[in-house]
Amino acid sequence: MARMVKIGSGKDLPKLSREICERMLRDLEKAQRPVLEAVKCSLDNSFYNPKVGYLTPGDKKVRTELNVSSVQKMARAVFMLEILLRNIDTGAVNNKRELYYIAKGEVKSAPHLKPLDFQDQDESDAIIDFICEMFESYREEWNCFANDRGGQTYSQQLVVTETMADGTKAVIDLSTLGTSPFQPKNKPQSLQLKAKKKIDFCLIVESEGTANTFVSNGFTKRNNCILLGAQGVPSNAVRGWCKLIQDQLKIPLFFFGDLDAYTLQNIFRTLKAGSAASLIRNSDFSAPDVKFLGVLPEDVKKYELHDYAVKEQDVAEGRALKKARDALQNDPFFQDKINKRLADVLNWLLKKKRRCEQQSLFMVDPKDPVMPEKIILEKIKKGIYI
Repeated sequence: MARMVKIGSGKDLPKLSREICERMLRDLEKAQRPVLEAVKCSLDNSFYNPKVGYLTPGDKKVRTELNVSSVQKMARAVFMLEILLRNIDTGAVNNKRELYYIAKGEVKSAPHLKPLDFQDQDESDAIIDFICEMFESYREEWNCFANDRGGQTYSQQLVVTETMADGTKAVIDLSTLGTSPFQPKNKPQSLQLKAKKKIDFCLIVESEGTANTFVSNGFTKRNNCILLGAQGVPSNAVRGWCKLIQDQLKIPLFFFGDLDAYTLQNIFRTLKAGSAASLIRNSDFSAPDVKFLGVLPEDVKKYELHDYAVKEQDVAEGRALKKARDALQNDPFFQDKINKRLADVLNWLLKKKRRCEQQSLFMVDPKDPVMPEKIILEKIKKGIYI
């Protein structure tokens, strides 16, 4: 099986595809059952290596052997593989939704393919993911790009150079965009970052609305920084963009979000260490250096912030607490001693069953619109983060 390589590395996917298909054909000619193997992308095959800082896959494989129950999956894999290889050959680019309809168009034009038809997009998405996990490749290497975008980004010092598909370059000086954010497409490998003057830090704000408020109140004009609105659970585009900032600019990254189990376990951990569902992508789609700035439990007490009880009987909140308990018991990220302080916060949240929102900093001095900024800067200066 092919070893995973970085995006845009020139892995010969057509050659590898031919080898796998020829092997399947030889097995069939010998009256043997073909077998396809893929990396198992799940928590029970996840390992956290503090030296790299993200979740990595173990040795477990999803093994699909030809039989009555698997014949459709294997045939669909070959069917979708042909469509993806055609895109590589022609240079066409599609997202998953478009590939779903392309597959349906193929079935419509060739009735003998009817048994391979996808009833809904979830089915075709699963096959695309299976192909990527089988080749240990990124979806982007198959010219399949998500339509999500990186976080809304503001800075007076950052210049981004994008290399276009035809080799030409586009240069974007974020200071010239006014109040409009820069929001990169999900192609971080095509971007080169440069600072016009020293950038002190990057602040990743979970709420895009609060990030916009900070900008409107002059945060990026008073500070040599990058301010990024992440919008909830970070997409691959947001994660890849933060990774790019981390690696190319070598500046501290701080995450500012709510103090609750969902934020810590679903949002921050995914940004910092990736996810079990994307084990083969985490090396390029996680930012291991990012620190949790808050809201922290000690902030609630120090600034007398408003917090409130988590209602465990509420379906969403109850699910978040259950996942947090599972994370402490089974997630290698929270179990590693290097992340003990984060695990302690998660334990505190489970014990207290309280939550505090990031916007609560606006209550500290209602007459001072930049008080949240002052608190954030003080925390960064004094090292009050995890």
